[in-house]
Amino acid sequence: MRIDILTLFPEMCKALMNESIIGRARKKGYMQMCFHQLRDYARDKHKRVDDCPFGGGQGMLLKPEPIALAIETLSEHLGKKPHIIYMSPKGSILNQEKVKELSCKENILIICGHYEGIDERIIEKYVDEEISVGDFVLTGGEMPAMILADSVSRMVKGVLAEEACFSDESHFSGLLEHPQYTRPAEFMGMKVPEVLVSGDHKKVEIWKREEALKRTASFRPDMLKKAKLTKKDIAYLEKEGFSV
Repeated sequence: MRIDILTLFPEMCKALMNESIIGRARKKGYMQMCFHQLRDYARDKHKRVDDCPFGGGQGMLLKPEPIALAIETLSEHLGKKPHIIYMSPKGSILNQEKVKELSCKENILIICGHYEGIDERIIEKYVDEEISVGDFVLTGGEMPAMILADSVSRMVKGVLAEEACFSDESHFSGLLEHPQYTRPAEFMGMKVPEVLVSGDHKKVEIWKREEALKRTASFRPDMLKKAKLTKKDIAYLEKEGFSV
């Protein structure tokens, strides 16, 4: 898989994506990530990429020409148009289902907006979908783009050591993850649940499922509506006093 990021701050993005799991995965060749400086595609000598919006208003807007040239250049290099995402507060909220869907794409280009955003004509002509990471406003699209790139990258085969590393965690199965503990078995008078040190793997799996159900019902009951629940799950939740 290849992810391209079009941004005014490629070094900021590189610094984050060169570290930890994603950095190691890139070095090993499990996935490719490239960062493109938008100013490299500006045609004037000052490398200007923004201008005042028509109709007035505060702030500046990213011009369409540099973005279009960047997209056309990358598409020619790849031999086809990549799946283009614009990080936007008016986009659909990112969730794990969307992450799984995007991880199956061969090529993704993420456009990072800045100032007051980008010219609408770029969205109409090139953008396949707009994605938001939440109902709040940031100074630019770089951090949302990194969140999207990180979440998608870790789904690529080989990036994580085992599938269980992500398939057991919050949101992947439609539920929040169960509580987790490590050594020491007792800390400040608080003990690890007895079942986790019992050695009974079947009981441990039942405990994990029940705790995930209980935690989701307590903190994110909205997720239960979409989760795939068994009759046993529903019976447990009702016994615990949760309505399903």
